[in-house]
Amino acid sequence: MSGMNNRKSVVLGLFILFGIAIVVVGVLTLGGQKKSFVKSVHINAVFDDVNGLSVGNNIWFNGVKVGTIKSIGFNQAADVMVEMSVEEKVMKYIASDAKVKIGSDGLIGNKIIVIYGGSVGAPRVAPNGSLKVETALSTEELMGTLQENNKNLLAITSDFKAISSKLASGQGSIGKLLTDESLYNDLRTTMTGLKRASDNASHLTNDLSGFTAKLNEKGTLANELVTDTTVFASLRNTVAQINEAARKANDVVANFSKASSQLNNAKSPVGTLLYDEAAAGDLKLTLHNLQQGSAKLDENMEFSLSLQHNFLLRGFFRRKAKAEKNAAKQ
Repeated sequence: MSGMNNRKSVVLGLFILFGIAIVVVGVLTLGGQKKSFVKSVHINAVFDDVNGLSVGNNIWFNGVKVGTIKSIGFNQAADVMVEMSVEEKVMKYIASDAKVKIGSDGLIGNKIIVIYGGSVGAPRVAPNGSLKVETALSTEELMGTLQENNKNLLAITSDFKAISSKLASGQGSIGKLLTDESLYNDLRTTMTGLKRASDNASHLTNDLSGFTAKLNEKGTLANELVTDTTVFASLRNTVAQINEAARKANDVVANFSKASSQLNNAKSPVGTLLYDEAAAGDLKLTLHNLQQGSAKLDENMEFSLSLQHNFLLRGFFRRKAKAEKNAAKQ
């Protein structure tokens, strides 16, 4: 009977030891997760709204869990003062100009505090120091924004539905374009014409490119006109001379016109000769008389020469010539 009691006592003792071991392991595990046995430093942050943040929530820095929320309370301005317990070995990485914000552990998980940013050359945050807070949108604000976006999306969907129904019924320019085959053919013809115009413009651009290339080619007339000032000056003088010749030609034409007007004037001498038959007859008679007088003058001259060679009058003409010669000398 006593042996049976001893066996029961041993078994009970083993169960008690096993239970104590489980409790110790659990405490150590929870303590490791909560950083209860790690040396930590306290830093503070002041929030307008913590959005359900509670004591014991985790603190993350660059994606690594570095501490937990120590306490949450109000200051004199009714702002929320959050005291954070951060591992001491991490403090050398957190700059004094780093910021904190409230995040979420997953889509609907517990609230957490995220420490981020900070300049490399800035001093490190001191124990019991404070970090600036970046205001983040709350869940209610996110839901309100999402609801507003849903309303806008519904309005856009309704408008698109109305537009698609009008297009399907052939209303508007685009609807007619989709349903009217003749309009489509006209548009296609227009596009063909635009394409042809584009091709012509491309050819014109190529021609202009070739022309400019010739302008840059040394030794050509176009290049010399563009670059050689002497050639341009010579061409300019030539153009001036051409203009002067044209001006003189205009003067000649004007003179011819004036002369022709005089010819057409019956009162002018030339016009009288052209249009007055009596004057023309008198002129013809005068020319006839001149011809007869010239013939008689020739006969007289021949007669005078014959008299000079006559032996009877030869002495007379010699004395006359000698007298004229002496008079010329005096």
